[in-house]
Amino acid sequence: MTNKFLCDFRFLLLAAAVAFIYIQMRLFTTQSKYADRLANAVEAETRCTSQMRKLIDQISMQQSRIVDLEEDKKRQDEEYGQMKALVQDLQLKGLQRRMNKIQTPVAAVVVMACNRADYLERTIKSILKYQNAVASKFPLFVSQDGSDPQVRKKALSYDQLTHMQHLDSKLVQTERPGELIAYYKIAHDMEIAPDFFDYFEAAAALMEKDKTIMAVSSWNDNGQKQFVHDPEILYRSDFFPGLGWMLTKPTWNELSPKWPKAYWDDWLRLQENHKGRQFIRPEVCRTYNFGEHVDWKSKDLSYLMEDKYIKLFAEILKNAKPINGADAVLKASNVQGDVRVHYEDQPDFERIARQFGVFQEWKDGVPRTAYKGVVVFRYPPPRRVFLVGPKSFELLGIKSV
Repeated sequence: MTNKFLCDFRFLLLAAAVAFIYIQMRLFTTQSKYADRLANAVEAETRCTSQMRKLIDQISMQQSRIVDLEEDKKRQDEEYGQMKALVQDLQLKGLQRRMNKIQTPVAAVVVMACNRADYLERTIKSILKYQNAVASKFPLFVSQDGSDPQVRKKALSYDQLTHMQHLDSKLVQTERPGELIAYYKIAHDMEIAPDFFDYFEAAAALMEKDKTIMAVSSWNDNGQKQFVHDPEILYRSDFFPGLGWMLTKPTWNELSPKWPKAYWDDWLRLQENHKGRQFIRPEVCRTYNFGEHVDWKSKDLSYLMEDKYIKLFAEILKNAKPINGADAVLKASNVQGDVRVHYEDQPDFERIARQFGVFQEWKDGVPRTAYKGVVVFRYPPPRRVFLVGPKSFELLGIKSV
């Protein structure tokens, strides 16, 4: 009986073990299912979170775009208002003047202003002093950068001009480190000579004939009184002078789409932009007050045509007496008539120019005011001094001297 009891007990233990194992397997299976479901739930939550973040980012981008579009619309509305005011102003001013005396304009006179109302007033008064008689030929505009109220008020106080305002709500960003924001919004204090408009009218006819002339300037960088003598002489130059200049409508149409925000004077001095075209400049500046008035309408400026000028300039240069060695200033002062001093490279040019006191600057391989590498000025007046580059004779077609 004892053996039977032990046998039954063993069967019971075996049954309990089987039941335990079965229960554990069911429990493991259930746990695995719940673990898989939990993992799926976590994965689904992660995907949902990621999608929510993407949606939030898209909403933020859309909101930012909406803000930008609203700002663009605001600027466009301002520009539309400016254009509407400009059209009305032109109708009230320009149309009446044309009805009174129909005359083909020679060029628009544009004064660039920013935040100096007092300087703007001086410039406008200087222009109006000589512009009134030729207003139909040279309509006057003030182009204002920014929203300075005093500049706007000053410009609008003159019935003889048209005011244009350029508003930019965005913060001005310079394109290169170290640049001055003032160059991006700048106005020059400039006064003009009595023959300023006659000069440009005569030069406009020259530009129509000679397409190798890119612009005409009223400025000479070496135009200080100790370096000039003859107010009737004009020169061709490979270096853009700036400060009171005129170009044709086709040239403006060519350049305006890529016009830089600042430093446009240096930009125009690059070969890639002027493409070998040259500039006309005076010996005596027309952008400051001086007592003489040249009758430009009676002057024959055909000598400035490219084919004539290169021969004329070469002949004058050939006749100048050469100066060699050191002490160029002293030697030039002791020679009768025009002189020429040859330089070897840019450092040599800078050394010689420093002795005379003229500009030493170069841009894109061209010395300031130079024509074919030759810089000419008076020292002392009326003697002309020619600083001649190493390739100048070749460029001018001078074979022997």
